[in-house]
Amino acid sequence: MSVKMDSEQQVRQVMASEKARRFQEEGERRDVAAYAQNYGAHREGISREEVAQYYTQWAKSNKYEMDMGPERYRGPRIAADCVSELIPDPRDSARILDIAAGSGFLGQELWTKGFRLIDGLDPSEGMIEAARKKNVYSNLICDFMSEKMLNINTDTYDAVVVAGGMGEGHIPCSALYEMIRIVKPGGYVVIVMREEYLEHVHDYKDKLEPLMKELEISGRWTRVSRRVVPKYSFENNGVIFIYQKK
Repeated sequence: MSVKMDSEQQVRQVMASEKARRFQEEGERRDVAAYAQNYGAHREGISREEVAQYYTQWAKSNKYEMDMGPERYRGPRIAADCVSELIPDPRDSARILDIAAGSGFLGQELWTKGFRLIDGLDPSEGMIEAARKKNVYSNLICDFMSEKMLNINTDTYDAVVVAGGMGEGHIPCSALYEMIRIVKPGGYVVIVMREEYLEHVHDYKDKLEPLMKELEISGRWTRVSRRVVPKYSFENNGVIFIYQKK
């Protein structure tokens, strides 16, 4: 009887080990597929119009939220934590703009922290429709964040936040001027992005941080902090820039 029980236990252990191995392999395959999908949105030479269309197709495939969930992409949570540290309770009267809102991950995170006046901006119609279903946004605007003046009044927001909107073919350096315009004096511009893009994206290399510094020297804003965080997206480090408008 004891030999039989030992044998059954060994079989169960082998089966459990095999199940764990298959689960790990499946997870690794999904990570590779999700990484490849995300890479497609940031491929070299992609135009902003192609970016918007790519995200729309990704949203319509119903795979975006699985591919870029919080276990792989921590940007929205990191950004929401930053904003909640900058703006104390009560937060329900603070106006926030979620730039490159995507399907609404950041909007959800902000909502859980007590923010209630959240607008979203994204150039992808498919992502806008996905974000609308979250029921956390007061207004959703389908437009590009660029040097072009948006249909938003000057000095509107207590904070404008970018999480995941920086990259090849995404938000250009010149958009910083528009971010400053629409945030209130004393309000914040929060940008969370992959650290490597500072070197690998042509529009940012030797341009983005120098422009940030130039805007500080000219008295447009003051840097609050610059901080590198691990595992921002997949295994890649992120960098957080926080500036306060003068």
